[in-house]
Amino acid sequence: MSTTSSDPTLERGLSNRHIQLIAIGGAIGTGLFMGSGKTISVAGPSVIFVYMVIGFMLFFVMRAMGELLLSNLNYKTFADFAGDLLGPWAAFFTGWTYWFCWVVTGIADVVAIAHYVAFWWGDLPLWIPALACIALLLVLNLATVKAFGETEFWFALIKIVAIGALIVVGLVMIITGFQHNDATASVANLWTNGGMFPTGFMGFVAGFQIAVFAFVGIELVGTTAAETKDPEKTLPKAINSIPLRILFFYVGALIILMTVQPWTLFSSENSPFVGMFALAGLAGAAGVINFVVLTSATSSANSGIYSTSRMLRGLAQEGDAPSGFKKLSGRKVPRNALMFSCMFLLAGVVLLYSGDSVMEAFTLVTTVSALCFMFVWTIILLSYLVFRARRPHLHDASNFKVPGGRVMPYVVLGFFGFILWALTTQPDTLVALLVTPSWFLILGVGYLFVRRNPRHEALRVAHMGKVAHERYEAAAYRDSKAFGHSDEHLEQEARR
Repeated sequence: MSTTSSDPTLERGLSNRHIQLIAIGGAIGTGLFMGSGKTISVAGPSVIFVYMVIGFMLFFVMRAMGELLLSNLNYKTFADFAGDLLGPWAAFFTGWTYWFCWVVTGIADVVAIAHYVAFWWGDLPLWIPALACIALLLVLNLATVKAFGETEFWFALIKIVAIGALIVVGLVMIITGFQHNDATASVANLWTNGGMFPTGFMGFVAGFQIAVFAFVGIELVGTTAAETKDPEKTLPKAINSIPLRILFFYVGALIILMTVQPWTLFSSENSPFVGMFALAGLAGAAGVINFVVLTSATSSANSGIYSTSRMLRGLAQEGDAPSGFKKLSGRKVPRNALMFSCMFLLAGVVLLYSGDSVMEAFTLVTTVSALCFMFVWTIILLSYLVFRARRPHLHDASNFKVPGGRVMPYVVLGFFGFILWALTTQPDTLVALLVTPSWFLILGVGYLFVRRNPRHEALRVAHMGKVAHERYEAAAYRDSKAFGHSDEHLEQEARR
């Protein structure tokens, strides 16, 4: 028996294998394939520690998110528990900010996909693959949630195979002492070219400001809570495996890359994955990696459209977005919300023809997007701290407590402060840091307008009343089970 009645209109169609691969896909961004060359060039081998520290910190964000989502299965996303614990402003700001993050990321992905397709068909007008990508994303998401999970499963599998192949090929090159460009593949390459911190402390800091962007989307599994089969088992398993995945896919791959050749030979303009396969003499290496990055960008955009549609639906349920976004199709998919988000992706087609400033614009908007992701992660931690203070009985009853929950949220918040400082050390990221508050100013004006609508408060109270009712039912169920009552007994009591 399940005491928590999940939303009857949403289908729990995501199985354990879907959730596990969605979690992997969220933890492996396109930035690993294309951005790691720049990270290595500015930080040298110390980039290994950069990724380890970021992964370590974000693991606690994920654990906090997991404990909160499992404390009440009526929470559909982190915007729900933010609104319940911090107030209606938090649900509004978190939901719309997360929507904005993925729309901006999706626009960048559409442009990137168009250029990746041009690798094979250079004469094809860029607007054709861009529009085809948007249409494909719409079709994939208008199908059932199970179809989305299946698509993400295979996209993530391609990433896993690519990184696994890189590690295997690299190990063979190291064992055989492969020589190239007057250098030899050796573990000693990690420290014989200026040590582990060859660019000094500020180079190490610069690695953080670039690498943190590769982790956006790690919280994606949190938006699947309402459509996950047996979330009490699948979500903890997906979250707990994040450290091992980061060690293997990020740290392991980077160690192999910098062992095969000295870090000084990496270019910030090229993918180190392509370079290593080319060194190994593998035919068509550039084409293979181009395909991998193409699927990675498509996966990112696909996940983003999925997330934005569910977040918009949650906002509409509380009156923070037009009520039309609550409606679902016959396949139990928020069709109106999907169409609305995909409409904004058309901006990517316009950017394709905006001139030489495209890459500069991308650097700005994706940095703004990453800053907004950090805002969402911060809201998750603040919600957890309030949860522990106001509902200690639910925390005590949790089977998925945050390790070091009294101290680590503050440590991670301090780390986010360090990242903000790191962003001030480079001109391009400093501009993004100064521009980002304008988004929250717009949201603030929007929230004041929404609050003036009498229907907003009525919808919010009704929605949060349902959340509170589900929390009460869950607590009663746990208490009854603690006294040894069977599910059949509880069903009989419920009918009475």
